[in-house]
Parts: sequence; structure tokens; C-alpha cells
Amino acid sequence: MKILYLTKYTRLAGSSRMRSYQYFPYLEKAGMQVTVKPFFDDAYLKDFYAGKKNISAVIKSYVKRVGVLFSVFSYDRVVIEKEIFPFLPALAEWMLKLLGIQYIVDYDDAIFHNYDQSSNPIIKKFLGNKIANVMRFSGTVVAGNQYLADRAKKAGAAKVEVIPTVIDLERYPLRIKEQSEKFVIGWIGTKSTFEKHLLPHRHWILKLQEEEAVEFHIVGITDDINLGKKVKYIPWTEETEVDHIRHFDVGIMPLQDSLWEKGKCSYKIIQYFACGIPALASPVGMNKEVIVEGENGFLVQTEEEWLEKINYLKTHKEERNRMGQKGRQDVEKTFSLQATFKKWVEILQQENR
Repeated sequence: MKILYLTKYTRLAGSSRMRSYQYFPYLEKAGMQVTVKPFFDDAYLKDFYAGKKNISAVIKSYVKRVGVLFSVFSYDRVVIEKEIFPFLPALAEWMLKLLGIQYIVDYDDAIFHNYDQSSNPIIKKFLGNKIANVMRFSGTVVAGNQYLADRAKKAGAAKVEVIPTVIDLERYPLRIKEQSEKFVIGWIGTKSTFEKHLLPHRHWILKLQEEEAVEFHIVGITDDINLGKKVKYIPWTEETEVDHIRHFDVGIMPLQDSLWEKGKCSYKIIQYFACGIPALASPVGMNKEVIVEGENGFLVQTEEEWLEKINYLKTHKEERNRMGQKGRQDVEKTFSLQATFKKWVEILQQENR
């Protein structure tokens, strides 16, 4: 069986890497031949992460994707990550439906809010229903959480499956740390998520650093953002991210409470759990499903709650270890590649009949 994956990015981007690329070896072992055609290339992503706009690269991406569409009949299945053409109407998806191609479309974010909640009235008017149409024209919608699945059902999708964003257990050994080291509070992410979700918590982060033997590790940010003297900024690479997480004592995932965040798949928490580390997170979206209060972490909202729960985990090592072990068990059962790849194989095989 030949599968064409139309991803949005290369594996350099976390969303495409986790939702698509990491499954390819497992699909190939199941007898499937995978071809991947990302919309944006590595050069565009590197410029994007550096805050640069590369218009020529964007234009090139649209032209290249048009050429790829002429090859769809060479494949048994077509899997689309989010949409075929960003910020264009769902005409390409409509054409695939007319041609009898029951494509699978995959979502790990509420990208429909890029359109229906846009501050640009033209985008909102002409593209507000775009993702609903992409979902409705598809053979199957694969959603990363229930919020996204409910949106697909409302749009009239023929079939909806929920597969969370997961990690590969083989890449995530359990955390091992010497007792004498500092208590490390960790966060991992990109500059944009840092500025939106972590930076607003600067006050209590600074306050917590008044205590002895406390240190913050920020993975994915290289510049000093003036979060205090006890903050270590660590560059992100795919090869080193797990090792850095394994040095955390607790992982945090604060979120703003908006419609966009309801579509997030709590990937940071899953990474922490995979290393046997408890998590503290805002009670927003899927975080409320992944974290079981007092079992694998805590849901916290106010500054007082953040400080209280972090200090609790700092002073209760046995509880911290117990919660971390429970998180790891949850990942092994529900949020691992090893637990979900068979479902992807079934979806691809069923859609091919």
C-alpha cells in the first residue's frame, strides 16, 4: 500500500514530527510505502524560528504543492496535515472529494480559529468555514483531542477518530538524578509559546528563586529573558531534548485560557510524564484530561497555587516520585507511539477498502 503524506512542515517542526514522521518506520514495518511531501521546507522553518519572513519561500511552497497534487492518483491513501493550502479556500480538498479520493486529515491544533477568530474581517468572512469544509470533504478526521473531534463531528465529517499526540518510549528513558542536586523546575517550548504562556508568570517565577537550591531550566530559549538569576536557558535539538527533560524535578505547562488553547494536545505534559516527572499545568483544554489531580500532577491557576504545589513537590520527594511513576504508566498505556501506531494502521487499511 502506497501512502502520500502531505505534511505542513519537515520533521524539524514538532507538530509534523510527532503527528506524522515518527509513525513512518512503524507503517513501513506494516507493509506500507510512505512518501512525504511537506509544504514548508527546513529553510523556511529556520527563518520562521528566527523571526524572519521569507516571502519567496512561501510562494515556492504553494507552487510546489500544486505540482504534488497531480501525483495523488499514484497512491492508495492520502493523509493531509491540517489543510492542503494555508489561507486559501478548501477548493483542493473539494476537488479530491469529487475525484473520489477519501483523504484522511489530521489535527493537533485548533487551526480553524486562525480563520473563524481572525481579526482580519476578510479572512473571517471568506475562510471562517474553511476547516469545517476540509473536515466534511474528508473520508476520516483524526483529532488529537476531544475538542478537535467535537468540532469535526459538528462540521459533518463522515468519520472521526481520536489519537493523541504521543512520544516514542524508546527515546524516553526514566529520569535518574543525584539527591544532592538542585530542585529543577523545567519548561520546554518555542519562543512564541514562551512569550505567550510562560512569560506572563514571571512574577512567581522570580519569587520562587528567592528560595535556596531552586533552579529553572528553559529548553528552547537561548536568550536571557530576564526571568531571574537562577534560570538556565538551553538550546533545543531533537537529539538532546529528552536528556534535558530528564534533569527536571517537575515540569510545568502554564497556558492562557482561550479557544486556541482548548485545541492543544498537552504534549509538554506527556514528555514530562514519559521521563517519570510529575507536571503542574493550567486547567485548560486537554490538560484537564491528561493530569489526574494528585495522581500524576496538579492543575494550578493562581500564583498562590503555583507556589504552593511547587513547594509541596520540592519538599515531598516520595510523592514526587510516585506521581512521576504514575505519569510514566499513563504514557505507556495511552500516550506512546507503541500504544497508538496500530490504530493508525487500522485507519489506513480500512480507508483503503
